[in-house]
Amino acid sequence: MPETGRFLGVDFGTRRIGLAVSDPSGAIAFPAGTLESRGLRRDLESLCALVKEREVTRIVVGLPLHMDGRRGPEAEAAEKFAAQLGEATGLPVDLFDERWTTREAERALEETGRRGRRRRQVVDSVAASLLLRAYLERRASANAGADA
Repeated sequence: MPETGRFLGVDFGTRRIGLAVSDPSGAIAFPAGTLESRGLRRDLESLCALVKEREVTRIVVGLPLHMDGRRGPEAEAAEKFAAQLGEATGLPVDLFDERWTTREAERALEETGRRGRRRRQVVDSVAASLLLRAYLERRASANAGADA
């Protein structure tokens, strides 16, 4: 039986953290805004509150790999953050390849005409929802294969 519950998608950044949340069945991802980074402790407190408020059961953090799959300093920072977030929330945290999500989000928002800081916030949230959507789709197809 596949796991259900609400998932939190996190597009980790040092200035902003893009957020997305799934529906209760864990099938659809929705943008959930951004969190302006105020330091690790405060960021974790804010995310713990969001997890509790939205009744999240699993977290997905984007893993920013280079196009050739190599890990760089950003990937190491995301891995460290994911471990700290899992410890703070007590929830399972999965890392998921996010190589295309920001680029897709920017392309999707190109036609809106938004500029500057507001656009960047929207891009981060949309990137988190694209990341979460891809994760949920991969999970659903893996579960469908296991049920066959």
